[in-house]
Amino acid sequence: MDISDLKLFTDRGGVFTLPPSDFINKAQQIKCLIFDWDGVFNAGVKGDGVFSNFSEVDSMGLNILRFGCKMLSNQILIAGIISGEKNPSTEKFVNREHLNFKCLGFKNKTEGLKRVLNRYGISPAQTAFVFDDILDLSVAKECGLRFKISRNASPMFDKYVENNHLADYITANIGSEFAVREICELMLAALGVYNRAVDSRIAFDQTYATYIAERNSIEPVTFSPETTY
Repeated sequence: MDISDLKLFTDRGGVFTLPPSDFINKAQQIKCLIFDWDGVFNAGVKGDGVFSNFSEVDSMGLNILRFGCKMLSNQILIAGIISGEKNPSTEKFVNREHLNFKCLGFKNKTEGLKRVLNRYGISPAQTAFVFDDILDLSVAKECGLRFKISRNASPMFDKYVENNHLADYITANIGSEFAVREICELMLAALGVYNRAVDSRIAFDQTYATYIAERNSIEPVTFSPETTY
């Protein structure tokens, strides 16, 4: 890959908390990408009849990232959600995008992480986590690559995360402004597969057609706090 591509992200306000070469090394180990939901795919706004939503911009980014990983390793990147809440938008996104799993209603998110690691036989070092707030830090402590969603309203939290080495990259964009897309493009850049993946998707060639058929055959696994597997 061209390490200068990572400068595109810092030029727009993204922050690496480790040398970019170390970030690349970590990214190359990742087999599973886990997202928090509220404040990551959206602003985390709630209310009567209001459900935190998602965007097509982030959806496309995640799809191309999973495809890029398939091109490199012949394995679709394992991906899913761990959230303390349940809402229809999360369910719709997981099912529509054929993510591998959803862990919803986990107030102790490390319990959800344990279910995922056991199910897929992967280690914490092979897992990346995207998060935005305090209740996510127990998972961030365990994972090999951590992405914190930017938010200007919580400078003390940012300081805590940086001082305790709980994030490897802090996004330029907030959750409601497509931070997930930023992270997915950053991962593709670090893996050196962005152009290949986009070219194949544009052509809708056999490589992409094979991937999308395999992706669409994935039936998401549902983990709940009551399950032990």
